[in-house]
Amino acid sequence: MNRHATAVWSGNLKEGTGTLDTQSGILMGQPYSFKTRFEDESGRSGTNPEELIAAAHAGCFAMQFSHFLAENGTPATRLEAKAVVTLVPGTGITGSALSVRGTVPGIDAGKFTELAEKAKAECPVSKALGSIGITLQAALA
Repeated sequence: MNRHATAVWSGNLKEGTGTLDTQSGILMGQPYSFKTRFEDESGRSGTNPEELIAAAHAGCFAMQFSHFLAENGTPATRLEAKAVVTLVPGTGITGSALSVRGTVPGIDAGKFTELAEKAKAECPVSKALGSIGITLQAALA
């Protein structure tokens, strides 16, 4: 299975602009720039590669975790996963901090954390991000 996205960039790094398109069409002509990536801490002026990596990591982790919870006989009613990807200009992406809060009937906090750690280690995006530090905070709702 292959998935694709296309980036088009015009101009130099600081004054240039680009657009992103995804196979699904959820992003079509989505603008990005130096400002959206390095200057706008609010994240409101457009997307950036790190935000997209964070979305991919949170989504992948939540799906993997839900699978392990169901295998355990304790399917989740709700999982809210978040990933915060850290970019250090001049160094690169240095980490992804996962957090999850879940409503999972019939599970204790210890087993919840154990399965969350397993999902962190085994989700395909975590594996792809193996060269950076990945942390996890897990809590029952």
